[in-house]
Amino acid sequence: MNPHQSLSPDIVAATENAAPADSEPAPAVVIDGVVHEFPGCRGMYIPKEEIADFEGRFEYWDADTETALMVCEPTSPYHEQSSVRLARLADRIAATWGSGIEVLGASDLLLRDIDGNRHRILQADQIVYARPVTKRPLGHAVEVAANELPDVVLEVDLTTDVHRGKLNLYQSWGFPEVWVEVPDKRAPSRPRRAPGLTIYLLGADGYASAPSSPTFLTWTAAEIHAAMNEPWTPEQPMSEATAAVLRRVGQVMRPQTGTGPENDPFLRAERAESRDEGRVEGRIDTLHELLRDIFQKRRLVASARLGALVRESVDLPANVLMDAAYACRDEADFRRRVESVRG
Repeated sequence: MNPHQSLSPDIVAATENAAPADSEPAPAVVIDGVVHEFPGCRGMYIPKEEIADFEGRFEYWDADTETALMVCEPTSPYHEQSSVRLARLADRIAATWGSGIEVLGASDLLLRDIDGNRHRILQADQIVYARPVTKRPLGHAVEVAANELPDVVLEVDLTTDVHRGKLNLYQSWGFPEVWVEVPDKRAPSRPRRAPGLTIYLLGADGYASAPSSPTFLTWTAAEIHAAMNEPWTPEQPMSEATAAVLRRVGQVMRPQTGTGPENDPFLRAERAESRDEGRVEGRIDTLHELLRDIFQKRRLVASARLGALVRESVDLPANVLMDAAYACRDEADFRRRVESVRG
């Protein structure tokens, strides 16, 4: 992509259709004659020699002006929920898929000048590699033209609007897929923002919106937004609908790598334990049925407590229980005989 190209039609349309509350004057930077606005931000001077060690959050930094554009309002849980939630959702997809997904959080996306110095920096809310980085390992930043770019970049627009500047920089730097999420919980400074998630895919003419993600196959923008915003509780950590969607996405992605749940060590252990529990339950049911049949043939009364005894004694050989059932006078005697064997 041309780093100086203008806004794509989709970005222009999104900007023109923004609510009036988003149309207020905003800090702007001019890069090669193109204006990039950063609503909800303020400028802060950070000299070149200090930017490498700066630990705060900002939207954009430019070496030409040594200015960082900082988000004006404090970080909100409503803003952070989307980023954190995406990581948890991706973990579920990765387990079903059986392949690694790296969700690396807020990260510096760095463009160096021809001398190798830091020139411009974008900070994303969340970056995602659908497979672990296989070429040049990442350092302290994702370097444009040196590192593999993330498969997905997430921007959460709670008090900001990436359409008026930041998204165009992502486009010119060649990021293939950007998600812009406006949470259901609205900020007081942006009360008229329409909630939802938009998936932008990079093509020959810039970004165009898409109904679903090509990285997470079949996962639609509407499904992603719903999963990021639904309430989770200790009793219901995820809705049945979202769980079904995540399983579907993971299953659809399996042919790409030939992997599945057995490739995930944690899930493999859980499945093995479940199978073991199933075998134990089957053995208990079989033994209980055999003992009731013996008691019935001998005209002995078998109470509900017999099942509990079988469960407690499931580790004993079956012939021990059968011998006790044939020799006992009643259920109490049967229990004494079994307990004597158990010691």
